[in-house]
Amino acid sequence: MNTAAKLGSYVLGLAVVFGGALGAGKAVGPVGAPPAEDHSAMAAPTASAGHGEHVTQQAKTDTPGGLQVSQNGYTLDPLTTTIKPGEPTDYRFTVTGPDGKPVTDYQVQHDKKLHFIVVSRDLGSFQHLHPTEAGDGVWSVKLTLPSAGTYRAFADFSPAGGSALTLGTDVLVAGDYEPKALPQVSRTATVDGYTVTLDGDLTPGQASKLTLKVTKDGKPINDLQPYLGAYGHLVALRSKDLAYLHVHPDGEPGDGKTKAGPEIVFYAEVPSTGDYRLFLDFQHEGEVRTADFTLGTGERQPAIPAPTPSEHRDDHGH
Repeated sequence: MNTAAKLGSYVLGLAVVFGGALGAGKAVGPVGAPPAEDHSAMAAPTASAGHGEHVTQQAKTDTPGGLQVSQNGYTLDPLTTTIKPGEPTDYRFTVTGPDGKPVTDYQVQHDKKLHFIVVSRDLGSFQHLHPTEAGDGVWSVKLTLPSAGTYRAFADFSPAGGSALTLGTDVLVAGDYEPKALPQVSRTATVDGYTVTLDGDLTPGQASKLTLKVTKDGKPINDLQPYLGAYGHLVALRSKDLAYLHVHPDGEPGDGKTKAGPEIVFYAEVPSTGDYRLFLDFQHEGEVRTADFTLGTGERQPAIPAPTPSEHRDDHGH
């Protein structure tokens, strides 16, 4: 009896984000391209030798990272409820585990046990923070939100013995609020005299190569400094719902082949068509800077069905 061959499909994660710990997600590259490390639920949980050895894969899921406050028994629990615009706040939170107790044992991912991303809902404000452990599973971070409105906070982490996760929660700042339109699509960003250009396109359902080139005063920057174990960190957020993907670059400092600029190469997989906001963190001359972009996607590539057994029958029907 003929049996149709079954095909699996990858569904995203923020890779960019956009899901797993900012701290990371992985995506499978196209034929001939190395897979990237990305610990997000928006990316396929696949790694190749030489690129994923220091990143824990997040279990494959149909839900992109950062859209849920609770997943796989782990819950992001904010302890701070009041934030005023423009005022530094000691923001505290815990991550509780399947046993209902605050998690105290984490895997180190890119030099940190937990990465914390805070963005405004209109994606105009972005902060990549690194909380400190205050004891008993409580995390603390100095957080200043520039204006009133709704923000989304992402905790990107890997619990000891578990898969990478990205959990998200809303942070509300009281006051008059007028949302801004999404910044227009752009492949060039300027920050503190640096110019970053983006080459490549996002194609839903497959790993997409993105090359970001850093220059200053028209000259390429060839001495980027490692930041959290890499020459750059890329976070992507789907504009309509802030699904999260964090992708780390191809290669790493000290591997004997990865250059310290001017180009940083990423492989990111997004789950759907639409607009995405991309935020690149890079370090030069001792300071971390963030370049931001808006990028649209192409259409999802159709899957090619595998041949059915009937296509390989001989003259006797076998």
